Amino acid sequence: MARQTDPHKRSPALANYDEHVNITVSDLDQVVEFLTTALPDFKVRHREEEKDREWAHVGSDSTYVALTCWNEPSAEARHGLNHIGLVVDDVKAVQQRLQDADYPKGFANSDIVEHPHRLRLYYLDREHNEYEFVQYLSDKPEERNSYVG
Repeated sequence: MARQTDPHKRSPALANYDEHVNITVSDLDQVVEFLTTALPDFKVRHREEEKDREWAHVGSDSTYVALTCWNEPSAEARHGLNHIGLVVDDVKAVQQRLQDADYPKGFANSDIVEHPHRLRLYYLDREHNEYEFVQYLSDKPEERNSYVG
């Protein structure tokens, strides 16, 4: 049997990894049921209702699918892929490389988004696919996956 390894304990050769995808769906409950049926180790990590949308993160401590369901269709409510989340060791270095190469910022033209336990940055590729680059500042799953802060 293959030995399971913790993706947060990374070797330098595997320093970066994909952590999540973020998609827009029309029926949040249906997709949550599908994912937790297909992958019984996946749980609802967090679910929240906001004024204009409901969203959930479904997965494990180290990986998840982010789901968004908009209450009213809008320009932001395109159906399908919103972004791909990639874990990196140094989000400021990623920002500098992408700025130097003149890639456009994503997520409302934001700079680094700070949280007590992580730093996030959004950029678009030349085809306007959005990527979220995340640098974790903690090894503790409960801090890394905190939705408060």
